[in-house]
Amino acid sequence: MAKLLDRIKEYLRGPQGRRMTEKAKTMARDPRNKQRLQRLMDRLRGHKTPH
Repeated sequence: MAKLLDRIKEYLRGPQGRRMTEKAKTMARDPRNKQRLQRLMDRLRGHKTPH
């Protein structure tokens, strides 16, 4: 298992991993994505939300 985590860490330190990290950060700042995530979390917790 440690070997897998080491490979993931190595990937994230590389250029492609850094690009993916930046893309994820950009997507996380998007208000629409925040709203989608909030609705998903509410559904998983069992709360009813209006569409």
